[in-house]
Amino acid sequence: MPPPDSAAAPLTRRVGSGAGAAEVAEALVATWQQVGAALAPIIGRRGVAALLRRSLHLAAATHPCLSKVDDDADGLTDLAALRAIVSAQGRTEALQVGNALLATLQELLGSLIGPSLTDRLLGAVWAAPSSDPPAQDSTP
Repeated sequence: MPPPDSAAAPLTRRVGSGAGAAEVAEALVATWQQVGAALAPIIGRRGVAALLRRSLHLAAATHPCLSKVDDDADGLTDLAALRAIVSAQGRTEALQVGNALLATLQELLGSLIGPSLTDRLLGAVWAAPSSDPPAQDSTP
């Protein structure tokens, strides 16, 4: 089950149309960190790392560059390596890789805990960050 408005939505909304591969990679890592913050209180850091490793493994079937992401010294997935690998792609490929990884995560988590709970846990992550200033109360 893809995130609302397609798997591309979180990264596309975060980077905009003029962003390069480095910005896409930064947005992907930031999105993953938000996923980790949402899920770690429930499944722990190692559980989050296991989800990312499995998502990387599954997404690597169509995007082999993802198979190069290893774990760091603590046994957690090396997000700096993920950033570097995605940054090395062209913009279009970086978006495709990032979107595939996020869609795979959404599908994997949905298969484990159900689509409804997945949406509740990750809905804020998939929401577009607002670039508009906060609304002001204009009542006297």
